[in-house]
Amino acid sequence: MGARLHHLHRRLLAGNEDAALIVDRYHTADVVQFADGNRIDRDKLIAHTRPVRKNRPSSRIEVHEALADGDHIAARYTLHVRNRNKDLAIEVCFFGQFTPHGRMRRANLLTRTVREAG
Repeated sequence: MGARLHHLHRRLLAGNEDAALIVDRYHTADVVQFADGNRIDRDKLIAHTRPVRKNRPSSRIEVHEALADGDHIAARYTLHVRNRNKDLAIEVCFFGQFTPHGRMRRANLLTRTVREAG
């Protein structure tokens, strides 16, 4: 899962390919995510890519625990982001459903910002 998020981020920053095509490569057309109670559908997910492309942050994912059962994945990870010389760490509890081809169909995320070491 961490690798797929990294690939999505890298593709968004790699060039000028249409963000919708990139999002569709990693998500189903009917994708729905709930991040801290906020509903994010495909259109909102694509809109979310605009600031990522504009700000061009670097990131890495540190997966602490992950469990898969069929098409469902649960994971706890920390997303480390460096944006405009600021470091940010976000702890994420992720519960998702994927297609057999690895595209995300549904997700629930609970997040909290934590202090970066150093």
